[in-house]
Amino acid sequence: MRVSHEAIYQALFVQSRGALRRDLTACLRTGRVLRMPRARTRGRGKTFISPEIMISQRPAEAVDRAVPGHWEGDLILGLGSSAIGTLVERMTRFTLLLHLPRMTDHGHEARVKNGPALAGHGAEAVCEAVTRTIVTLPEQLRRSLTWDQGAEMAQHARLKIDAGIQVYFCDPHSPWQRGTNENTNGLLRQYFPKGTDLSMHSADEVAAVAAALNSRPRKTLDWKTPAEALDQLLLSANKDRVAMTT
Repeated sequence: MRVSHEAIYQALFVQSRGALRRDLTACLRTGRVLRMPRARTRGRGKTFISPEIMISQRPAEAVDRAVPGHWEGDLILGLGSSAIGTLVERMTRFTLLLHLPRMTDHGHEARVKNGPALAGHGAEAVCEAVTRTIVTLPEQLRRSLTWDQGAEMAQHARLKIDAGIQVYFCDPHSPWQRGTNENTNGLLRQYFPKGTDLSMHSADEVAAVAAALNSRPRKTLDWKTPAEALDQLLLSANKDRVAMTT
């Protein structure tokens, strides 16, 4: 007889409301005592995502890293729902970090329904942080941004207008579709360990970590640093622009 994992979980969560018996709670790695069957969540779609902005529609040049300006993004989370945003350019591995401070009322007032995310990484805050950071780059380095389906990217249409960058979304539960960003997030945990309060870091401290990461030689770049690889691209672009005007 074969028993599915779903049947096992249903047998464990024995009470009518899905509460796990207390004597089993200590055995759970996550410590989660309530469970929602996966079948209940599969049908939930994100209303801000449409088929034409899924990763399958992303230009082929982004996939093979032949053209610079295609980015991957995500949030790394810390204690108390603190967060730092990460942007990684696929060709050069150059990293930009987003400082996402908590709002002043965080921890003191309950969040108002449909109001701003007091933890500092709601859709509006992330949109503004991405725009503020990425518009410092030339237009040719702002071609696309690939993100997971987190609600923090709900204002992607506004981001396209404000920053001039097209956002594409990964398939659900597919972190490998932004593998460069995932690898970079792993490196960042050296500076921002899990379980720590990321809101403690100032904007200058976050920028210093990005500079340190961009100064680290990479084998995949023939031991150039991401900063050197990006500088070469910018220098080449400037030479081409001068050649066209002479």
